[in-house]
Amino acid sequence: MKDTQKSAKSSTATDKTSEGWTDDERAAMQERAREMKAASRKGAAEADGEADVLAKIAEMPAPDRAMAERLHALIKASAPVLSPRTWYGMPAYAKDGKVVCHFQSAVKFKSRYATFGFSDEANLDEGTMWPVAFALRELTAADEARIGALVKKAVG
Repeated sequence: MKDTQKSAKSSTATDKTSEGWTDDERAAMQERAREMKAASRKGAAEADGEADVLAKIAEMPAPDRAMAERLHALIKASAPVLSPRTWYGMPAYAKDGKVVCHFQSAVKFKSRYATFGFSDEANLDEGTMWPVAFALRELTAADEARIGALVKKAVG
């Protein structure tokens, strides 16, 4: 093989990297793998999810941290049956070990807004179409009331 030629294998690997996951997405997947490994070692019942969630919230920059702290308190008050845990390195809240809702910091993926979303475990079905994620730039009292009601419905 000439020095100027590249093998098909090396150019394919380079192409996949440039078109594949971003560094942030790869980091989130690695975080999820660590979460799963830690849960299997500790046992799901023994894992201290709240401490993990509070630590992740504390790492966030000020605007996202303030929203995440308010959401954490709101979710605990609205649906005490939900257990805090991390999910892909972000705060999430689970029922019977399955994530029902989660918060994603805007800074995590360099987005212009944070996201609060629900998984398919949430009981939010309404007709043939309903929202499962919301963009958050700030939290107003009306937003908090709406989120509280949605969280209650999601676990109901």
